[in-house]
Amino acid sequence: MQADRTQVLRLLKTARGQIDGIMRMVEEDRYCIDISTQLMATESLLARVNADVLKAHVEHCVRTAAESGTDAEKDAKLEEIAQIIDKLAR
Repeated sequence: MQADRTQVLRLLKTARGQIDGIMRMVEEDRYCIDISTQLMATESLLARVNADVLKAHVEHCVRTAAESGTDAEKDAKLEEIAQIIDKLAR
C-alpha cells in the first residue's frame, strides 16, 4: 500500500472507536437521530480513508504502469480503476 500507513491506521482506529461508541448508543437505546448522526460521521471518515488509499494507488501504481508498464499492465490498472468507480457509484 502506498498511502501514508500511519495516517490510514490512525483514521481506521478512530472509525473503530466511533463504531464502538455507536454500539454503546444502541445498547443504551439512545435517540435514533443521534445514532444516525454518528453513523454518518463514521461513513464519512471511512470514505476519506478510502479516497486517500485510492489517490495513493493512482499516484503510484497506476502512474508506474502508465509510464513503464506493458500494454497488459496498463489495461489491468485501467480496468481496476473502472471497477472501483462502478462500486463507488452504487
